[in-house]
Amino acid sequence: MTSRFHSTVFAAAALLIAGCALFQEDKSYNPVIDPARFVKTVDNPYFPLVPGTTQRYINTSDEGKRENVVTVTASTKVILGVTCTVVHDVLSEGSKLLEDTWDWYAQDSDGSVWYFGEDTKEYEHGRVSTEGSWEAGVNGAKPGIVMPAKPKVGEIFRQEYLVGTAEDQAQILALGEEVSTPAGKFSNCVKTQDWTRLEPGVMEHKYFAPGVGVVLEVMVEGGVERQELIGK
Repeated sequence: MTSRFHSTVFAAAALLIAGCALFQEDKSYNPVIDPARFVKTVDNPYFPLVPGTTQRYINTSDEGKRENVVTVTASTKVILGVTCTVVHDVLSEGSKLLEDTWDWYAQDSDGSVWYFGEDTKEYEHGRVSTEGSWEAGVNGAKPGIVMPAKPKVGEIFRQEYLVGTAEDQAQILALGEEVSTPAGKFSNCVKTQDWTRLEPGVMEHKYFAPGVGVVLEVMVEGGVERQELIGK
């Protein structure tokens, strides 16, 4: 559901296998997770997760067009004592499955939405890669925030953390943005800038619409790629 761009996945995986030992762990990042401070529902207006909801996106890049279908399931998974909502994210090209991911999210009592990990499989040229899979509390992995309770311009936060594997970060760039996709026009959007040191030179902008969540993603550095909401 963080909906990271997909065209550079296998190149990034090869880089990690060759050089993940070169990355130093950020020992200053140590979020305290108290299960008592988490709630059962995820209703942050910019990242709502209502079981049964399905969102369909078109991903366009120099590799062509692909479909990304994201479904909020009724299933849950307990991680670090926190009951997380399970989201199923499937990327395909025609009848060909390219990526199959299960993401785990939970919201704290303040309203911030946390990302607790993912179980992902990526398929290309007959190969299956699970690079990028991680679970908070396993092998030093730590959860991160995907959407603050009250987004503030300039705010920077880690979305996930497992050194050399999951290091996405984001910054709030603007509030009150308006964007259009095939699904319609969306106002009062939160605009973020997302990056990871695992893919130097790659930067993307995301737009989150109230009551919907992610509606548009645009790669602004490191390539040409666009993913936009087309419907439910």
